[in-house]
Amino acid sequence: AIMGFANIWNSHPKKYGPGSRYCRVCKNTHGLIRKYGLNMCRRCFREYADDIGFKKLD
Repeated sequence: AIMGFANIWNSHPKKYGPGSRYCRVCKNTHGLIRKYGLNMCRRCFREYADDIGFKKLD
């Protein structure tokens, strides 16, 4: 099919597995932190951690 893959690829949202949930900031599906309902990938989490109130332990 010349119209290609992209149309079929995301035509219906997945309800399970890694592709079903993604970072609320950048829509990335990798390195997701779902704990405490964060739903952010680790990169965005590091960026926003201070704003959310996470503090680094020394």
